[in-house]
Parts: sequence; C-alpha cells; structure tokens
Amino acid sequence: MIGYLALEDGTVMQGTAFGSEGRQFGEVVFNTGMTGYQKILTDPSYCGQIVVLTYPLVGNYGVNQEDYESARPWVQGFVIKELCDYPSNWRYWIKLEEFLQKYGIIGLAGIDTRALTRRLRNYGTMRGVIATGDQDTVPLVQAAQSSPSISGQDLITACATKEIQTWGDGPLRVVVVDFGVKQNIIRSLVQRGCSVKLAPPTITAEEIIGLQPQGVVLTNGPGDPKDVWYAVETTRQLIGKCPVMGICLGHQILGLALGGDTYKLKFGHRGANHPVKDLATGKIAITSQNHGFAVDDRSLPDSEVAVSHRNLNDGTVEGLQHKTLPIFSVQYHPEGSPGPMDSTYLFDRFLALLQ
Repeated sequence: MIGYLALEDGTVMQGTAFGSEGRQFGEVVFNTGMTGYQKILTDPSYCGQIVVLTYPLVGNYGVNQEDYESARPWVQGFVIKELCDYPSNWRYWIKLEEFLQKYGIIGLAGIDTRALTRRLRNYGTMRGVIATGDQDTVPLVQAAQSSPSISGQDLITACATKEIQTWGDGPLRVVVVDFGVKQNIIRSLVQRGCSVKLAPPTITAEEIIGLQPQGVVLTNGPGDPKDVWYAVETTRQLIGKCPVMGICLGHQILGLALGGDTYKLKFGHRGANHPVKDLATGKIAITSQNHGFAVDDRSLPDSEVAVSHRNLNDGTVEGLQHKTLPIFSVQYHPEGSPGPMDSTYLFDRFLALLQ
C-alpha cells in the first residue's frame, strides 16, 4: 500500500506503507542508532513522535519477546529506508511489520531517510502527518501545520504507571518516579541490590518521603519538562530531604527545580553514539540519548549547582551536580538500551550516596 509523510514546511515524501493503516500526527525526529529498533519503539520517551531511522536496513533480526523497554511501543509512526521481510535471529518472534500492525502503528518504507534527516537537521524537528492509501497531499500538509506541538501536551500520564509497583527485594530502598521509565533503569537498580518502588508521576513529595526511601530517581520520559510543573514542584520539595538522581527528562525537571531554565533543541539528540565529557575526570563516554530539550547552564545558580558533563558535539549541558547536597543528574541514559554501557558507573555513584 502507498503511504505518505507530510511535514509542516510543505515537504511530502511517498513510500510503501507497512504495519497499520490510517493517519497519525506527531513530531518528526531522527535517530542515528544502527541497531536496537525494538528498544527505540518501546521507549516511552518517543510518545507523540514519528521516528525516522538513519540506518537504512531495518527489521533484519525481527522482534523478540525479551528486548522491551516498556509494555508496548509508543511511537506515532516509524519511517525507514528498507524493510527486511525475512528476519534472522535465534530469538526472533515476529516480523517488525507484524509487530507494528499488532499495536496499530503506521510504518513507512522506501523513504530517502538521509535526505529527510538532513532537512530535519538543517531546519529543525517539525510537526508531521503519516498516512496510508491514496491521499491529496495538500490537505496532509495543512493537517501537519494544524497539529499540536510537542510542547503544551502532558504526555507522561499516558505512558507512566498509575499505581505504585514494587521491583526487587534488596536492602537499599529507592523510589523511582515514573515519567516514562525504561525497564533497564529498573533492572540496573535491582541488579545492584535495590528494592524499587516505582511511583506515578503525580506522587507528592510527602507521599515519597512516607515510603521512607534512601534515595529517589527521576526517570526519562516524553515531552517538554515545563509541561509537568507538578513534577518540578515535587522535586523542589525533595531537595535536601534525600539523595536524588535525574535521568534525561528527570535531569531537566531537576534543573528546573534547582532554579534553572530549559529550552528546545533544534533537532535534539537521539542515538547511541553521542560523546560526553565528564568534567571532573576528563574521561569521555559514548552515550545513548533521546531528548529534544536541554538545561540552560546560564540560568543555573552558580553558588549551588555545577555543570558536571558536556556534550562534545554541541557543548550542551549533559549533567548537573549540586555543590553541597547528594544530588546529580545526567541528560543521557546510563543504562544504555540500545547502545553503549560506558556510563553504568553512574548507578554505582548514586548507590554510594545512599550508603
């Protein structure tokens, strides 16, 4: 079946639709990872977005029943260059096309994803529409132009837990505030001897303290951190009460709670090959990232907060460290998934604060 991707700037690309049928809106973003499409699809941070993969060959190893980062995929659409119809892997369960169809997600193959990525890189991420079947492209562009921005939406309530869940039974008590958590964050804590209470994003500071945690983790998630003002206020009330670690969206929320500001990046950081420098040690890690917003270091209170990590591609803030309190955060994913595991030591650093 024929399919289209229309951008708000008037660009229309035609390809072959696979997966589900219909029409979906979303912010069109690109990911530079060479593998890990199942983990990308099931990462809640992509809620509200149409994801373009720069690597041309997709679906080669199918979809298995182990590599989920959440219970289901969250993308609004999936755009690739070439779809593999005959996957080969010993863990292979179903084809990528069957997986998208199962969850009602539209895929689009046969697109020049490198050209599309250059457009998004040059002009920034855009609102878009992905649609199947014969279409008049003018209304598609108009629909993209009138679709909602990624900012102004509270996306985390759709993909976060609604009630407290318990994971692990270790001696270290950690509350993980779920803004769209990836499962490997929970796995990484449990493997290190933690008893994890996974809490809804709307939990209050008083309720968190009532769980008697030795530390709190603020997770990744979709959307603009300024749209989840309640989480910022909760985090602000936790400062000084217990050790806190922020990851991705959690890092941005912590930055706002500490008195800083955030802004939207031109095209974001999404992939498994982003170099980040630890300013304390001078070491450089290759990191897995997925975010469209960043903390403005010029807005941070210098007397209390220091920038701990920098992105070597564009110089943006990749980590924060409170100067006197056991609080730190990183913009990237220390658990990887997909991607390198250079930064797993950050979990050990957090657990050292608990002890």
